Amino acid sequence: MLPWIVLTSAALALNLFGEWRKQRVLIWVGKPLASTGFVLAAATRHAHETGYGTAILIALLLSFAGDILLIPKSQRVFKVGILTFLAGHLAFCVAFIIRGLSLPWALGAGLPLLAAGIPIGRWIVTRAPARLRGAVAVYIGVLSVMVTLAVASHGRHPDLVLPLAAVAFYFSDLSVALNRFVRPALSHRLWGLPLYFAAQLLFAWTVWIH
Repeated sequence: MLPWIVLTSAALALNLFGEWRKQRVLIWVGKPLASTGFVLAAATRHAHETGYGTAILIALLLSFAGDILLIPKSQRVFKVGILTFLAGHLAFCVAFIIRGLSLPWALGAGLPLLAAGIPIGRWIVTRAPARLRGAVAVYIGVLSVMVTLAVASHGRHPDLVLPLAAVAFYFSDLSVALNRFVRPALSHRLWGLPLYFAAQLLFAWTVWIH
């Protein structure tokens, strides 16, 4: 696991340096390399040998593809990236269902997320371009379900890594929305990207401890 953490961390630093210096070539090199790290972290731990691990690996591969699709400035490509990440979140949901869920924990997490997610989602959706609003709204809903199921799975088989990873993913997606739809700023990426890659590595970690 350690080599892939090092790879992801070093490539993330390169990506952030590229963001700071506005050097697109460094972003095109750094971000895919960082994503490769979390995919290999799961793949080299024989993720494909269990249903849970297979679903996590598929989710990580979709995240890898989404990362690349979010690099270009094109709104059309960005929409494809949203749909790719949406599929990734659904794969994470499948993984947590396979692992097992606690209904009381699902309700305990889902109701607060719903209460917080509706105003946050409305605020973000109204700032998104009209042609993206439907996709963004669905994405926010699925993201909230993913976090709920991660907490519910922890409730069934305790492992704090799952909810920590899911919450980190949730907030990293919020940083992307803020950067794309509210105000582009390096500060959003400086906290959002480390949260995102930490989340993916944590998900990969759960493949070999189960």
